[in-house]
Amino acid sequence: MGVEERLRQMGIEVPPAPQPAAAYVPAVEVGKLVFISGQLPLQAGTLKYQGKVGRDLTWEEGYEAAKLCALNTLGVIKAVVGGDWSRVQRIVRLSGFVASAEGFTEQHKVINGASEFFKAVFDTQGEHARSAIGVNELPLGAAVELETIVQLV
Repeated sequence: MGVEERLRQMGIEVPPAPQPAAAYVPAVEVGKLVFISGQLPLQAGTLKYQGKVGRDLTWEEGYEAAKLCALNTLGVIKAVVGGDWSRVQRIVRLSGFVASAEGFTEQHKVINGASEFFKAVFDTQGEHARSAIGVNELPLGAAVELETIVQLV
C-alpha cells in the first residue's frame, strides 16, 4: 500500500507547506537528503498548541502537537517531491524539541506522536533515528518543534 492510500485510509489531507516565520527556507535538498526546517504545531496558519508540556499541556496533548508538526512536515515533503511520494526512500532522523515545565521528563512520549505518525504513513520507511529534547522556550510560544531529515531515491 502506498503513502497516498495510507493517508486516505487515515482520513488525512496533507496541508500546504507552512510559510517560514523568519529568515529561512522550508527545506534544503542536498544530494538525496532533504533537511526540513523546524515545523511547529500550526493548523490553518494558527498555533494550536502553546505553552509548556507538564504545566500548560499534558504529555498526551504534547503528543498531538508532535503529530501535527509531523503533518506539517509532510506538507514540506510533498512540496519538495512534487506530490510524488514514491521519491521518499525513508525518514532518516527526527529532532524533537519540547517546551518543558521544570521537572518534566516525558519528552520521549511527546515525540512519539511524530514517530508513530511517520511509521503509520510510511510503514518501515518511516522508522528513524531521533532525539527528544526538553527546552525552556520555542518560537511563538509553541509547545513542540520538529526537525526532520528525509532520504529521497
